[in-house]
Amino acid sequence: MMSLIIGLGVVLVLVILYFIFRISNLVNIAKGEKEGRADSANSINAALFVVFMVVSLGVFFWYSWAYIGDYSLPVASVHGKWTDSLFWITMAITVAAFSIISVIMFVFIYQYRYKEGRKAKFYPDNHYLELAWTIIPAIVLAVLIFTGLRAWNDITSPASKEAEVIELVAQQFAWTARYPGVKDSQLGTVNFKLIDNTGNEFGLDLTDKNSFDDFKSLELHIPKDKEVLLKIRAKDVLHSVFLPHFRVKMDAVPGMPTQFKFKATLTTQEMRDKLNNQNFNYELACTEICGRGHFSMKMAVIVEDEASYERWKASQETWLKQNPEYLNKVPVSLKEAAMIKSGMEKDPGSAVAEVETIRGVN
Repeated sequence: MMSLIIGLGVVLVLVILYFIFRISNLVNIAKGEKEGRADSANSINAALFVVFMVVSLGVFFWYSWAYIGDYSLPVASVHGKWTDSLFWITMAITVAAFSIISVIMFVFIYQYRYKEGRKAKFYPDNHYLELAWTIIPAIVLAVLIFTGLRAWNDITSPASKEAEVIELVAQQFAWTARYPGVKDSQLGTVNFKLIDNTGNEFGLDLTDKNSFDDFKSLELHIPKDKEVLLKIRAKDVLHSVFLPHFRVKMDAVPGMPTQFKFKATLTTQEMRDKLNNQNFNYELACTEICGRGHFSMKMAVIVEDEASYERWKASQETWLKQNPEYLNKVPVSLKEAAMIKSGMEKDPGSAVAEVETIRGVN
């Protein structure tokens, strides 16, 4: 109701202003003045338009050049350099077009301002000019679009067999990473129907032996100079993965897994040295408003050399070892393998004995 009242008020004000304008014109006509007569203010206003153009473009270019370092983050991925190049090429073309159009528009305002005795030139059409300003922009846009599409297809295409596969799961308001264990380097399968509130937050399918050594992390660790494939999914609402220094951005959509592959080129320490800031840390943020806690949905990202990364992986406890009660969900024929592979029992002989005990109880 309030919106309707405000809308009617705005319309009423506009109508009143229109009638005031018409009444002022009628008063001028009654005084013997010609409607729309130009005076010295016309030339002054036209000149002011040109001054506005010069000042505005000058401030625009000065600010862009002076503060470019504040909005251009250093890049730390292979594809990031390519996408940055595409961005700046697109920016250069659009800024050039914007500047040319602005100059022509404001110069025309000044050059063809109203003057007594001047008649408008009749210029019906020019087919060559129309073809030029249609075909040239079309070619430029097509080149930009298809070049960008090529980059997009590259980062979303299937990863190589040597790629490190990491799953990112989004939920209000946190990120969780799932890594393949060091035993097989393959993520186990998941099923959303298996997600529960007691521990199986990923929906791990424990009938798949590849899931036995999977582990979770609340930090995203990435190896340097090795292809990484992020498998992304959401458990509740729409989220978005954003790794600014790696030029990675991909939505996390409920019911529709997405992915993004890239290769990091600078470890966390190397970036700290480059920026001369030992407090620097990479960060993963959610860039899709997902609720009241959206602002806090962040995740620390650590990039390290491959040897350090493998040592970190080897030091992590498997999900199954942290949640031993889920051993009952493992088929009896796979319990021995599950206990050995998950590290629940380092001594295979003891593992066999425990499995036999479980079988006897069942």
